Amino acid sequence: MQFSHLVTFIHPDEKARIDASDFERIVALVRVTPALTRARFYPPEQAQDFYTNDGPSPIFALQLDFETLAALEATIAADGYLQRLACGDWPSLGACAVEQQVMARRPFPVLDPVQKVLPGRLPCQFLVHYPGHAEDFDAWLSYYLLHHPQIMKHFEGVREIEIFTRADWIDAMPWRRVHYMQRNKLMFDSAAAITAAMNSPVRQQMRADFENFPAFVGSSVHFPMAALTIEPCAPRTS
Repeated sequence: MQFSHLVTFIHPDEKARIDASDFERIVALVRVTPALTRARFYPPEQAQDFYTNDGPSPIFALQLDFETLAALEATIAADGYLQRLACGDWPSLGACAVEQQVMARRPFPVLDPVQKVLPGRLPCQFLVHYPGHAEDFDAWLSYYLLHHPQIMKHFEGVREIEIFTRADWIDAMPWRRVHYMQRNKLMFDSAAAITAAMNSPVRQQMRADFENFPAFVGSSVHFPMAALTIEPCAPRTS
């Protein structure tokens, strides 16, 4: 199990987009983060789900993965490397409210993990979070982990399943901390593949399982996002 720093930029103008220069400079900065094992960068996409319509996706989101919680916390401490990200000059993100959460990352198997992305395109992820709370969180989480991903893996074209569960963490970033009780992310080859999956019989099975969840307050929020994945490289010493 790894730990992920999940950061979401929310712009007041739903039509706003991150500038290509800002995107490229953030990728370059994040790529050399100490102890980083993988990074994902999410610009917004559009897809349709049969059961939900949660509005436009955020302008930008990040998923930064680390082997240990201690390594992650070191990068978001008062003198941590990622203060450069928080204090950087990103004009297209200047009006954004920013949310962050550190969570444990749990990968689950899929039937066909091989991506078939068209040249020049990015795969897409369906980002889901549960902002509410359960009457018995241990029972809720146990049910979810033992039932829901076992249905998810039967989505046509799903390439990856990751489920994120809560962790306590410390940081000195200037961003709002959120404490969503759980998140999940499903990787597909395209936004069209997400739409097909979310209007399939498997989606109906997912909804039926949702109705069996132990009691909780709130619902789930779904956002389709394109996904650029990078492997880190060692920081330059000169």
